[in-house]
Amino acid sequence: MKVAVLGGGPSGAMAAEKLAAAGIQTVVFDEKLAWEKPCGGGLTWKAYSQYPFLVEGATPKKTVTDSILTAPGGPSARLKLDHPILIYSRFDLNAMLLNRAAAAGAQLERTRVLGADRTDNGWNIRTKQGTVNADFCIMAAGARNPIRSLGTELTQGDSMTALGYFVPGDRDQIDIQFFAGLAGYIWIFPRCGHLSVGICGKEPASSLRARLDRYMAEQGISKAGATYYGHVLPSLESRAWKSNRVAGDGWMAVGDAAGLVDPITGEGLYYALRSGDLAAQAIIDGSYDRYPLQLHQDISDDLEFASRLADHFYNGSFLWGSVTSRMLQFTRLSPTFRAMMQELFAGTQPYLGLRERVFGNLGKSLREIAWNKLIPRSAQANSNGLH
Repeated sequence: MKVAVLGGGPSGAMAAEKLAAAGIQTVVFDEKLAWEKPCGGGLTWKAYSQYPFLVEGATPKKTVTDSILTAPGGPSARLKLDHPILIYSRFDLNAMLLNRAAAAGAQLERTRVLGADRTDNGWNIRTKQGTVNADFCIMAAGARNPIRSLGTELTQGDSMTALGYFVPGDRDQIDIQFFAGLAGYIWIFPRCGHLSVGICGKEPASSLRARLDRYMAEQGISKAGATYYGHVLPSLESRAWKSNRVAGDGWMAVGDAAGLVDPITGEGLYYALRSGDLAAQAIIDGSYDRYPLQLHQDISDDLEFASRLADHFYNGSFLWGSVTSRMLQFTRLSPTFRAMMQELFAGTQPYLGLRERVFGNLGKSLREIAWNKLIPRSAQANSNGLH
C-alpha cells in the first residue's frame, strides 16, 4: 500500500511518521516542508503528556509557567500554570516532526501539488515535477487547501485571520489581551530567541493589523528588526460542524484541512497532531470508516460545542459585566474558578461540561470572591496560619 500525504505541517508529518513506522510506503508532498506561522506555537500538557517526544527532544523550546490575561479596560489576572506550556518556533516544530517522519521511512517531496485525481486503482497526484500514483490520500494542506474536493468546505464566516510579528527580544511570561468588540485577542508568546506578537479574530486583516500596531506602540514593543506573517485559520460556526467533510472515498482530512481548530482560542496544534495520529491508525487497522466517528469522539463534538460558546465568550455579559472581565476577576479572587482555568490552559477541561462546572460552582466562587474582597489578605493569612 502507498499513501500520499498532501501537506507537511504537524498533522501531515504526524500521520506520515506513524504510517512509515508501521511499514506503509508513505510520501509527503509539500511546497515548503517547514515554515513559520503567526501563532504562539504553544503546546499544552494535554499534547505533550500524550506525545512525550515533544518534551524529550533536543529541539529548542521555551517552558513557560507564568501568564497574564488582561480584559478590555485594563483589569488583569496572573495565572501561574501548574502544567507549563511548551513554546516552539513553528519552523523548529515543523522541522522536528518532518525529521521524525523521514527517520521512520517516509519520503519527503518538496513540490507543489497541482491536483489529485481519483482513479479505479487509487489516486494520481499531480505535482510540478510530474504525477505520482498512490492507493490512499491524506489531505493535510491546511485552511488554504488548493484541492477543494477534499477536506472541509470553508464558507463565509468559517475562518479567522491570524497575523503578527516575530520580534527580537525575550520575556518569561505569556501575555493575552482581550478587546471590547473583538472576537479574538492579542498574544505575546516568548520563544527561543524572539517573541511572537500577534492577533487573531474575525475581522479584516487590515483592521486586525491596525489594532496590533497600536497595541505594540502602547506597550513600547518596537517593530525594528521584526518579521511580519499572516495566515488564515478555520473557525467553523456551529452549523458547519454538522456537515464538516473530513473523509471520503479513499481519503481523509486532518488538522486545519479538516477544520480542527478551537473556535474560541484559535489553537490547533493538539488537534493537528491527534487527527494525524487517528488517521494513520485507521489506515493501519484498515478501519477507514471509523475515522469520522473517532474524530467526533476525540475532537469534533467538543469543538462544535465551543463554536456555540464563542460569540457569548467574546461579546456576551455575565453578572453585569463582560464575560472576559468577569473571567479574570474570578480567576484573581476564586481558587475554585482558578483551578478550572488551570485545566483549561492544560487542555484537560473540555468545553462540553464547562457551563455546568461554572454554574455548579458559582455559589462557592462568589463566596470566595466576597471573602477575598472584604477581608484583607493579611487577616486571611493570620486566620489560616499562612505566610
